[in-house]
Amino acid sequence: MSRDPARALGAAWARARSPLLLALPVVLGAGAVAAGLGVWRIERANARIAAIESGHDLPVSADAPKPLLLARILQLARRGAIEEAEGLIDALADEGEPGLVARARYGLANARLRRAFAHIERGELDPAGPLINLARQDYRRALQLRPGFWDAKFNLDVASRLIRDFPEFDREIGDELKAEPKKIWTDIPGQPRGAP
Repeated sequence: MSRDPARALGAAWARARSPLLLALPVVLGAGAVAAGLGVWRIERANARIAAIESGHDLPVSADAPKPLLLARILQLARRGAIEEAEGLIDALADEGEPGLVARARYGLANARLRRAFAHIERGELDPAGPLINLARQDYRRALQLRPGFWDAKFNLDVASRLIRDFPEFDREIGDELKAEPKKIWTDIPGQPRGAP
């Protein structure tokens, strides 16, 4: 006696139908709860971003959503808290968002350049030089991440012009001394200084 494949499929569907119908509302309910939590997190992050942009000083952890981290970094950069902003940039860079990291680097470079301009206006050239060099590095990093970032290109040009106008900014400061070129001929009087 041969069995009809359509009849066997119908019987299997009848046996599985009731557990599927019971599981479907549970799966859909879990999906709705997950979507609701996601929307709530986004709304909460947007409210915190709006509060930060309006001037409120809200602490942000390193595992916060990326746009919230960026808003905090830019706020810290505007306030001149460069060291605190650098730690958050490292957390933002770990997430792999090059556009956001480029904007953060740009904001940090602007803060350094503003601080350098304040030193230059007061006639303090020694502390201004390292700030300009660090700002140039941050502009370059921003351009590496986002090559078409026109504002970063313009500000890099401004910082580079400062280096050309004040060449002492570009000198290397540290314990390392530059070696003198090797003297081939001695400076003893009476000795020839060239080929015979």
